[in-house]
Amino acid sequence: MKTKRLVRLSLLTAISLVIFVVETRIPSLVPIPGVKLGLANIITVVAVYLCRPWEAALMLTVRIILGSIFCGTPLSFLYSIAGGALCLSASIASKSVIPETRMWLTSIIGAIFHNLGQILAAALILRTASVFVYLPVLMITGSIAGLFCGFCAQLIVKRIHTL
Repeated sequence: MKTKRLVRLSLLTAISLVIFVVETRIPSLVPIPGVKLGLANIITVVAVYLCRPWEAALMLTVRIILGSIFCGTPLSFLYSIAGGALCLSASIASKSVIPETRMWLTSIIGAIFHNLGQILAAALILRTASVFVYLPVLMITGSIAGLFCGFCAQLIVKRIHTL
């Protein structure tokens, strides 16, 4: 890996980890389990558009591992890795058909798949399908958060290109 790419990937990883840790300190806006802004995903979307797929996957994996060590639990790690894997897969796949000018759409798709991954993980861990009751609410709130994160990511990538 060339030095410039390594530095970019390291910075993206560090920024996403800091955002993740700071967001865990912010009280939840709604009293529904699993609903949060997911601001660290702004950097994930940036990485999907600026880095190679394996680099984005490496950045996300490191962020999830370190985030779980710093302020999570083994259970939260499982939910995060399941949601993150589906989110990243969907984001990388959608990037091939969604242009950079519509990055917010990739972010919404990623958010939907992230919530789906977390619900599937919860259903497997808890051995119950009752967690799927949360899915409609998570899809709506996740889409709104994904839209916001996508617009932020789009602004960041645009700014990076002008540098």
